[in-house]
Amino acid sequence: MNVIVTGATGMVGEGVMHVCLNHPDVDKVLVVNRRPNGVKHPKLTEIIHQDFFDLSAIENHLKGYDACFFCLGVSSVGLKEPEYFRLTHSLTMHVAETMVRQNPEMVFSYVSGMGTDGTEKGRSMWARVKGKTENDLRKLPFRKAYAFRPGFIKPMEGMKHVNKYYKYINWLFPAGRKLFRNGFCTNEEIGLAMIYSARNVVQKDVVEGRDIIELARLESKTV
Repeated sequence: MNVIVTGATGMVGEGVMHVCLNHPDVDKVLVVNRRPNGVKHPKLTEIIHQDFFDLSAIENHLKGYDACFFCLGVSSVGLKEPEYFRLTHSLTMHVAETMVRQNPEMVFSYVSGMGTDGTEKGRSMWARVKGKTENDLRKLPFRKAYAFRPGFIKPMEGMKHVNKYYKYINWLFPAGRKLFRNGFCTNEEIGLAMIYSARNVVQKDVVEGRDIIELARLESKTV
């Protein structure tokens, strides 16, 4: 399987990239970043591209891929709805439309978030925007489009792009996992679950935390 990963200079994307690089059934990994991620690997190709609203210069390099693991995103903190909508919905849809044009049989996996509002009518701005993004992605002619909704994510060991506050709150993970399984998963589980859903038919379009854990478990059995 050949995959594209976006957001590999962020925590989730970096972790997903490494899971793909270490997976025996992933032959080629293309990352599209605004800045170099500093990783060298025989499977890895990196394209540095600044404007994700205009992919015309690199569009021909995006052909021949089976899956896109879209881990690019911004926090809504400090942003008004129009700007958050542009950086979340508009940007994601532009990338997805480009991907499906080049790879109509592609599976597209979008990292959304726990609490996303699929009705698009709730009070939370970020949840509405994420919900509309999920809904509109499913309207594109991909082979399948998934919305992954993790909650608290435990980063993988050795990752470079981890928010500093994680070292103060990682101790919460074991207890949180036991008490609220749906809200706690690992970065590695997200990567494995994405690979599994790209290679197998998964009935759910929205993949919650508990589903991520189960799909990762199934994929681990094949490795």
